[in-house]
Formats: sequence, structure tokens, C-alpha cells
Amino acid sequence: MPTNTPQNLRTSTRPPRNRAITLLAVGHACVDVYQGAVAALLPFFVAERAYTYAAASGIVLAASLLSSVAQPLFGALTDRKSLPWLLPVSTLVGGLGIALSGLGDAYALTLLFVAVSGIGVAAYHPESARIARTASRGGHTAMSWFSLGGNLGFAFSPALVALVVGFGGLTMSPLLLLPALAGSVLCLPALRIVQHGQDITPGTVHRTLAPTPADDRRSFLRLTLGVICRSVVFIGLSTFISLHMAQSTGWGPTAGTAALVVLYLGGAIGTVLGGRLAERWDRVTVIRRSYLLTVLAVAGVALAPGPLGYPFVALASAGLYVPFSLQVTLAQDYLPNHVGTAGGITLGLTVSVGGIAAPAIGLLADATSLRTALIPLIAMPALSWLAFRGLPEPAATIGPAHRTTPVDPPSEKAESP
Repeated sequence: MPTNTPQNLRTSTRPPRNRAITLLAVGHACVDVYQGAVAALLPFFVAERAYTYAAASGIVLAASLLSSVAQPLFGALTDRKSLPWLLPVSTLVGGLGIALSGLGDAYALTLLFVAVSGIGVAAYHPESARIARTASRGGHTAMSWFSLGGNLGFAFSPALVALVVGFGGLTMSPLLLLPALAGSVLCLPALRIVQHGQDITPGTVHRTLAPTPADDRRSFLRLTLGVICRSVVFIGLSTFISLHMAQSTGWGPTAGTAALVVLYLGGAIGTVLGGRLAERWDRVTVIRRSYLLTVLAVAGVALAPGPLGYPFVALASAGLYVPFSLQVTLAQDYLPNHVGTAGGITLGLTVSVGGIAAPAIGLLADATSLRTALIPLIAMPALSWLAFRGLPEPAATIGPAHRTTPVDPPSEKAESP
């Protein structure tokens, strides 16, 4: 009869752990559909309600501003208390706001509904990132699969909006609630698997292989600055790339939807690639090189004529998303005693805080042209590169609130689900 050695225990827990990551990744996709849906809805708001570029970017600001403010608060809350019920509830709130945004013509109501959606998304990310880290035991590859789920949700959102709103108009937006309903149901078995296998309650101390190191707040602050600059360029492209490519190619809204799909789908590929590259080189090096590549890619997006812009959109997408999951695990390793806050800021603010700059880009576009308004975005990945330059590469850790025995040896790499 086999004994319950640590190796046997590790082997027996891997399939449920993989299932948990897979389910969490699918749930992440169902939530991030609604972050991508805001940008995907803008051409329809402009067409049906004659919004200016500044008014359209104000919708992005409404979704991003409250999300950016609320996300660190939810992160701090989840560091103090386990709130797994936030996953299904916040998924529903995020979907409900977008589903209602197409109803009525009042601009104020549209802002309110997308803001509600932003709060739902903000509530989801810190707790989900913490639970995913627990399920993955801090593995880069497993976390990249979790992040991939969100990126696929982004990639799917333009097609979903085009399918629902493109054929039926904004009055059909309540159908956009369907992914939220699916996501809220799918996350429940994932929570049961994680809670059954490991204690995810903050403050519960388990035996660890080594003491949890102190938080490196200085490095985390620099990382956050890099994340903010990345978010500005990503949200700027997400907001205006569909309108820019529609104008640049002369092919109308279809060209814009295609550009969004390329932007988001390329990000899905970049996220998985980032996890793989981090297994070969250190995360800081991979992130810095990715941002240097992104400088050239964003320049191509802004300046390349007509359909020649599409390859640069794909390259910019990959360059922006290779660092995506790596920034999350790096932030959590910089703040091992506050992984909820670290995950909430990096995973959530990466795709939200840049919306604060969107109105300025819209005003510049109204005053000049979309092409001119996109040119300042070229500097953002360069600033991210500077922020990451010289940052230390910490050893991957799982703090006492999240680490249990048996624990995989440090040399063992996390497997993909």
C-alpha cells in the first residue's frame, strides 16, 4: 500500500489544482468581457447617439475611475478577510452594468451603468488573484493561464458586442449579461476545490519552508508606476484603435472591430508567452525587453498607413501582454504579506487606471486628429521600461496566509492546467 509521502500528496493534489485554475481562468474571461465591452461599445454610442470623441472617452473614464479607486480598497479588504463570495457577486454586477448601458439615451445614465460595471470588475480582481495564487502556489505558468482567461475575455468582447449590438442596436444590450451568468456559476466549483484543498483564510499561519520576507514597498511602487504607464497606452489603444483603423483603412466599423480583436487576441498569446519566457529568464528582464519592443510597435500603430497598421497592432498587443501575468506575480513577491493588495493593483489597475487619461486623448483628437492623438502614447512603454530598469528579481514566495504543506520543492515548476 502506498504511503502518504509528500511526493504522493503532491501528485494527488495536482488534478484538482489544475481544474481550479482552469475554472478560475474561465471565470476571469467572463468578467473581463465587460472591460473589453466598454471600448467595443464606443463606435455604437458614437453612431447611434452622435457622441464626440471626448464624450465617448468620458464613458471609458467612468468605467475606469471608480474601478481604479476601488480596486486597492478591495485588495486591502481581502488581505484582512477572506471574501470568496465576491467572485460570483462581482461578476454579476460587472455584467449588469454593461447590460443596462445601452438602454435609454441619457448620457448620465450611461456613465452610471458603466461605472457600476467598473466597480464590479474592481471587486473581482483582488480576491480572484489571491485565490488563483493559492491554487497555483505562485507558479508563473499557472498564473499566466489564469491571466490568459481574462485576456481571452477581452478578445471575445468585440465579437460579442458586434454580434449582439451590431445586429440589434443598443437596445439589445441586456443580452450581454449572459457571460456574467455563466461566470458566476462556473466559479463556484473552483472555490470548492480550492477551499477543500487549502485554507485560503488570511491570517491562518501554516508551516512554511522559510519565513515570509518583508515587503519591498519601494520596488512595488516602481512596478506600479510602470503598470500605470502601460495602462495608459493600453486603454488609449483600446478606446481609439477601432475608430482610428476605421478611418485609416476607409473600411468602416468592421475594420475597427477587427483591430480590437487583433489587439485583444494578440494579448492572449502574449500572456502565455510571458509565462514561458519567465521560466527561462527572470521576469524583470522579460518585462523590460517587452516594453522596448512595444515602443516601436505603438509608433507603427500611430503612423503606419491603412491596413499596414494591423501587424503593428498585433505586435503592440503582444508587447503589452507579455508582462501582464509576470507583473502580478512580481508584485505579489514584492508584497508577500499583502498579496491581495498587490494582485488587485497590478491585475486590475493594469487595465483600468489608464482610462483616466482617455478624455485628454479624446480632446486632442477632437482638436486635431486621431492619428495625432495617438502619437503621445509612444512614450508610455518607454516610461514603463525606465520604471522597471534596475528592479530586483525576488525569489517566488507564498506568504504564511496562503502557503500550506505539503509544498512543492523550489526547483519544481508549476504545470499548466
